[in-house]
Amino acid sequence: MDVALDQPVLVLNRLWQAVNVIGAKRAFGLLARGHAQVVHHHEDDFRTFSMLDWIDFSVSNPPREAVEAVRTPNRIIRLPRVILLTFFDRLPCKELKLTRNNVFERDKETCQYCSRILPREQLNLDHVIPRDHGGKTTWENIVCSCIKCNTRKANRLPHEANMRLIRKPVRPKWRPVISLVLGTQRNEHWKDFLDVAYWNVELEE
Repeated sequence: MDVALDQPVLVLNRLWQAVNVIGAKRAFGLLARGHAQVVHHHEDDFRTFSMLDWIDFSVSNPPREAVEAVRTPNRIIRLPRVILLTFFDRLPCKELKLTRNNVFERDKETCQYCSRILPREQLNLDHVIPRDHGGKTTWENIVCSCIKCNTRKANRLPHEANMRLIRKPVRPKWRPVISLVLGTQRNEHWKDFLDVAYWNVELEE
């Protein structure tokens, strides 16, 4: 039971925007107080359930695996994977994180060496000052680069590769963003709400 209650649950605000990831224990607390509803993908559609409705649904649709449920003395309750807050309709306001998606947005999907605009799948991130030269993973040292330019520059400084940046990289201004804990917690039930999750994972040093 303790293991099940530690399972991650995706939280959506009232506008169905992902805003957080919490443990199942906290999610059940929100459901019990009427602050949230369970979102369940059912027959090509999404249904919402109150706590009592979710208990009834769990009885008629028991989970296939034990880890997918919480057992009480009287019943088995399916673990919610996504919940919808009933009152909160805002996005948390935090400093813009250094992610692949945000770098591509800042640089307008343009290679900062050759000026070509390309689909994101054909772009990469480049450390202007390579990490082997002491360069850090910061807004001021990361730029959008096409694969050809990234390969040409390799592990060198721009001037060593006879290359020049089209503009100096800077940290963007603050704006509302979603901060999600993904990686090992990524769940297939979240896919419809996190179709750009890969681009929003914060970059590491």
